[in-house]
Amino acid sequence: MNETWLTVVGNAATRPDYWETAAGVAVARFRLAVTARRWERAREAWTDAYTSFYTVWAWRGLAANVAASVSLGEPLVVHGTLRVRERTGERPPDQRSDRPSDRLSDRPGDDGGGGSRRWITADVDAVAVGHDLARGTSAFRRISRAKPLLNAPTGATPP
Repeated sequence: MNETWLTVVGNAATRPDYWETAAGVAVARFRLAVTARRWERAREAWTDAYTSFYTVWAWRGLAANVAASVSLGEPLVVHGTLRVRERTGERPPDQRSDRPSDRLSDRPGDDGGGGSRRWITADVDAVAVGHDLARGTSAFRRISRAKPLLNAPTGATPP
């Protein structure tokens, strides 16, 4: 299957939410703000352009480490696969916008009167998340996870 792999550099726009599924799988989710910067010749200075927001999903061990390591506003580098989805319903509070370009009331099928709304989300299924060391320092702590012994004695004698 073809997937779109990407690396994005930005700032944590929300604190990570962390939970475990019914099957015991750890999940973490946070929003990442990525602001494009442009060199403005007339002013001879860098200026901020538009900001894109991604919902970053981390699973299993990465989820636990993200929850323990990432804080609001920290500069991050995220690598993973891109998923673009159209959603229907009420937008979550952290994804609402008052910008005219984000209003969907003029789209077909949207009644504009508080009914069902449609919007597009850009999600990243992360395989790696780390602090952007171009903008600061970080201290790494390795996590040791207990692994079962493959040749553990069972008490039985071989035949």
